[in-house]
Amino acid sequence: MKSKILLLFVFLSMFSCKNTENQEQKNWTKISTKIEYHHSNDFFELKSGKNTYKIPQNRLPFKRIILLNASLLGYFTEIGKENTIVGISSPEYIFSSKVKQQIQNKTTETVGDEAKYDVEKILSLKPDAVFTNYIESFQNTYDLLKKNGIEVIFIDEYLEQKPLEKSRIIEVFGQLLGATKEAENAYESIKNRYEHLKHIAQKAKEKPIVIANEMYGNQWFMPGGRTFVAELLNDANAQYILKENTEDKAVPLTFEEVYVKANKAQFWVNIGNYPNKKALLQINPNYNKLNVYQNGRLYAITEKQIERTNDYFESGVVRADKVLQDYIKIFHPDLLPNVPMTYLKELR
Repeated sequence: MKSKILLLFVFLSMFSCKNTENQEQKNWTKISTKIEYHHSNDFFELKSGKNTYKIPQNRLPFKRIILLNASLLGYFTEIGKENTIVGISSPEYIFSSKVKQQIQNKTTETVGDEAKYDVEKILSLKPDAVFTNYIESFQNTYDLLKKNGIEVIFIDEYLEQKPLEKSRIIEVFGQLLGATKEAENAYESIKNRYEHLKHIAQKAKEKPIVIANEMYGNQWFMPGGRTFVAELLNDANAQYILKENTEDKAVPLTFEEVYVKANKAQFWVNIGNYPNKKALLQINPNYNKLNVYQNGRLYAITEKQIERTNDYFESGVVRADKVLQDYIKIFHPDLLPNVPMTYLKELR
């Protein structure tokens, strides 16, 4: 009898623990498969890729931030928190006029570049946290910062392949910077507009064939069929040449492979920094053999580029709706007749 009671007690305990775990999991807000967060009375917990963070609530909101990647700046701009940035790397790539002014006024300091970070400067600024993409070659720098009590938070937004999930990372910054409502409203606006534009795109009678990116050396790194770009092209109601591909990263192809696959392509998008079509041939004369080069329409990501800065890699990281709008404008101009381009510009 005693053994039966013991077994029942063990079963009920296991059931109770399981329920607690399930309830705990339900309390997490899931941004994507890579990022989620959770609030408790004492801590804000964040899972980002392989990294987990448990930040005491009394340390929030963060008021002094250092950014080591300009690609994260768009999230700050969207919720009006540029003034929390006390340090930033590679200022020559910053598009935001407000942050440029802060750098000029010395309210935001330069803390290095993509080759080397100034650890002493970072420590002297006494940041509440450092935000960055994870780069393996900087592991020693990260370790040194952590040993000095600096919270180093890795947000690898470039790994997110669902446009709206990449946009929704703004909620994480809202939680950490004391702008929860602003972040939620911003994301809701982006999401609603994106879905509205996607619905508009489905009204198009034709579905043009599209290629993307360009060659580097002897390979053409075409976005895989499950990448951020492929998702956007599909939502813009275009027929991407690698739509059946299952990769969530760039796929290296030879020129000959692209030549065959792109035979009927009508559009070529996401070309780099070129002033005109002719300039492309100076990089690779073989482009001249492509039917899309001769008879199609080409678009570079240069509409909001000033010298070495490009807003596509800043606000475009967050504003999936504006990127989608550009693609729809390109492929189905009659659906958005009075809407200007934001990030892409036609090469002639």
